Amino acid sequence: MEKILLKNGQEVIVREPKKEEAQKMIDFYNVVGGETEFLSFGKNEFSMSLKEYESFIESTKAEDNSEILIAKVDNEIISIGTITSTQKAKGKHVGTLGIVISEKYCNMGLGTKIIKKLISLAKENGITKKINLDTNETNHRGIHLYKKLGFKEEGRLKNENYMNGVYSDIIVMGLMI
Repeated sequence: MEKILLKNGQEVIVREPKKEEAQKMIDFYNVVGGETEFLSFGKNEFSMSLKEYESFIESTKAEDNSEILIAKVDNEIISIGTITSTQKAKGKHVGTLGIVISEKYCNMGLGTKIIKKLISLAKENGITKKINLDTNETNHRGIHLYKKLGFKEEGRLKNENYMNGVYSDIIVMGLMI
C-alpha cells in the first residue's frame, strides 16, 4: 500500500486489489466506460463476469510479470492500472499497460503516478523488458503523458474505432525498460 497526494492535496491509497473487490472494480469500469471515448468499451459494456474477474485478479497476482493496482479515495475506487503479460516463453518479456481514471480525478497527476509505479514494478520483476499500450489518436492528454514517460509510437491501426459517425486510429506505443 502506498499513499500519494494529488495536485489538489487530496490523499489517495494505491495498492493491489483483493479478490473481494472484483464487483466494485467491474462497477467502476462500467461507469468510467461512459465517461470517456478512449476505452475499448462504453458504459455498462465491461464484459467480464464476477467469477471471471475474480479469477483474473487471482491469476494476475500469481504471475511474476503482471500487476494490478487500484487507487482509492475514501474507500471509493477512482483508478485501476494494469500490466498484463502472457506466460508463454516467446512473449513473457512484454507487458500490456492499461489505465482507467474516473473523470473527476483526471488532470491531478494520478495517471503519471500510477503508470510510474507500474513501470517500476515491471522493472523490479526481472522478466518484463517492454511495455506496450494502445490508445485512441484523439487521446491527446494520454499520448502526451505516455511520450513524457518514454513511450514511442510504433504503429497505427487505421480506422480501428468508430464512434458517433467518426472513424479514428488506434496508436500502438511501446517502452523498452
